[in-house]
Amino acid sequence: MSGGVEWGLHCCVVLSGSGEPVPAARLAEFHDVSATYLAKQLQALSRAGLVRSTQGQAGGYALTRPAAEISVLEVVEAIDGADPAFRCTEVRQRGPLAAAPEACTRPCGIAAVMGAADRAWRESLRAVTIADLAADVTRTVGVDTLPRARAWLTR
Repeated sequence: MSGGVEWGLHCCVVLSGSGEPVPAARLAEFHDVSATYLAKQLQALSRAGLVRSTQGQAGGYALTRPAAEISVLEVVEAIDGADPAFRCTEVRQRGPLAAAPEACTRPCGIAAVMGAADRAWRESLRAVTIADLAADVTRTVGVDTLPRARAWLTR
């Protein structure tokens, strides 16, 4: 998973309660990350329909749906793509004792276990929303953390 996923998730969490769009440069300054790097992550989120960009003096980024309706998996897939982490290359059909393709009608044990792990990982991420992450910030860092962050972002 790329580092962009972490930045994208952090941006979505701070945008979750913002009543107005937040400029990308402000989000970058807040997270102490390159504005051009963060802009790429925000553009990926925008292409996926998770955030929208507005132009002008009051422009910036905002979530397109309530935070409770955006899963962590959606953010991961927006930034890193939906391809599985493991790609079977049919190693068993290579080398001096290669299995014939017609003998390989079912996935091998490695492909099966990796596919199952990928499905479980995606289900786990699908079950957590941006609102859940924001609630966790409130529980673990303090109730005033997100309101202070949102005030700083929009000043």
